[in-house]
Amino acid sequence: MFLVVFRNRKRADMDAASYAADAAAMAQMAAAQPGYRAFKSYTADDGEVVAISEWDDEASARAWGRLAEHRAVQHKGRTHYYADYTLFACDAPRVHRFEGQER
Repeated sequence: MFLVVFRNRKRADMDAASYAADAAAMAQMAAAQPGYRAFKSYTADDGEVVAISEWDDEASARAWGRLAEHRAVQHKGRTHYYADYTLFACDAPRVHRFEGQER
């Protein structure tokens, strides 16, 4: 598994409707890519967003990152949507899982 964590803060003056449309299109497109496993996004009380995507391998994640449509929206993100962001990528993450019994 290859894990990508994208932490970001949006610009105060961004067009929220345009961002939402682009985000929905990218989510749909990513889900159709070879090697895609999952995507979740969480917003903290202070406005920071943490988005996590899971891929079969690094090659799949990198191929998604190089897709022309995705690159165009990445550029739009840097110029219109994000105040700042940090991307973390990790291959073969150590995974610990607990699945308790339902009560």
